[in-house]
Amino acid sequence: MASPSTFLTEAMRQQAIGQESPPVCLEVEKGAIIKFAQAIGDGNPLFNDEAAARKTSYGGLIAPPTFLRSLGQIRPDLPFDIPLHRVLDGGSDWEYFQPVRPCDRITAVARITDLRERSGRLGLMLISTIVTTYRNQFDEVVATQTNTTIRY
Repeated sequence: MASPSTFLTEAMRQQAIGQESPPVCLEVEKGAIIKFAQAIGDGNPLFNDEAAARKTSYGGLIAPPTFLRSLGQIRPDLPFDIPLHRVLDGGSDWEYFQPVRPCDRITAVARITDLRERSGRLGLMLISTIVTTYRNQFDEVVATQTNTTIRY
């Protein structure tokens, strides 16, 4: 099936930008932090040795930065149908502000910040930029993820 030569109108773009996902929540468990660190092969005692972690400036275990990926893929819905069915992850940039600790309640919300079209060798591509904000139970931003998704 051939893709169209153009799809996105400026009105559709403006309608999509600002759309947010429903919040996704995670109660962070100490055992989950340790198992995650073991699964990715990270032997840093901050992530898997509570006695050693207590002696650091953090005062206890913290989660590895990539731990927030365990919340899964969080995406807002677009307010219209897309005629492009293949999806490619265009990469992510992460920024960290606070450590994630056992017993934290993390709430993540993703927001569409940009949507644009581009033509490539495979035809029309729809490129979206989505910023996911991760907050703890004190409403502090612990991290943001800026993800690029390519549909073609």
